Amino acid sequence: MRRFLTVLPALVVVVAAALGPNLATRPAEEAVGIPFARPGADSLLGTDRLGRDVLAQLLYGGWGLLLLAGVIAVAVTVLSCVLGAIAALRPRVGALIEGIADFAILVPAVLGILLVLTAWPDAGGYGLVVVALLFGTPYCARVFAAAAAIVAASGYVEAAQASGETLPHLVFGEVIPNLREVFAAQLGLRFVEGVYVVSTASFLQLPTTLGASNWAVMVRENSSGMLLNPWSVLAPSLAIGVVAVSVNLAVTSFDQHRSPRWTRAHDPASLVRSPVGGPELPGNALEEQG
Repeated sequence: MRRFLTVLPALVVVVAAALGPNLATRPAEEAVGIPFARPGADSLLGTDRLGRDVLAQLLYGGWGLLLLAGVIAVAVTVLSCVLGAIAALRPRVGALIEGIADFAILVPAVLGILLVLTAWPDAGGYGLVVVALLFGTPYCARVFAAAAAIVAASGYVEAAQASGETLPHLVFGEVIPNLREVFAAQLGLRFVEGVYVVSTASFLQLPTTLGASNWAVMVRENSSGMLLNPWSVLAPSLAIGVVAVSVNLAVTSFDQHRSPRWTRAHDPASLVRSPVGGPELPGNALEEQG
């Protein structure tokens, strides 16, 4: 229940963004009053710099940002999970990923966004995905490699290697199924990163395909009239913040309440890990199961 309550605000915002164009009572670009008018009966959140309804802009401007952030989260997490599993099974690959991750961490993400999107102005949303993959995958793969190294050292993976199983089987059949918790946690964190990347690109007026009414653009364009109608800036800022914070809290809650995956065998010096869905077994029984 606590985990559900932490993710509930994000669910409300995401559902409202997905259904926003159907819920809006007027077009997003329609002028309904003077610029930066206070909230009233005709516009519950007032108007923006061009006299457009802030609520209509808010309902139209969320689905593109959140959809692109979700695509980035899935792409980065899946690629990182596969690379991390390969790195755990092949130490040379792991050393290469570690070196690339160290370099990627030193380069600011904003600089990468500027380099890619200014050099590739027609990229749009594809450019943002490329930026996220270039600067998010090395670090995320390093996290997966650290988690997968423990799985790769377990008895059933060593037995599969000794029996001559191929690398794809070891990666997708033995290692990745035991990284479900890490995968879920990283998926949430990569979604927050995707929101950050997309919002930053939109705020910096870099070429994207999210339209003129997405939340980050609303913050930038209406900042000059914040004292006249604060909701023209606060509403989209709160929408972005609620999604990011709520997803982060849900990931933290998932990590704190996950079930223990380790058990101590009869020998106090040995710690072993059980296969997915299997009982917690001492080392010798796990070896016998292969």
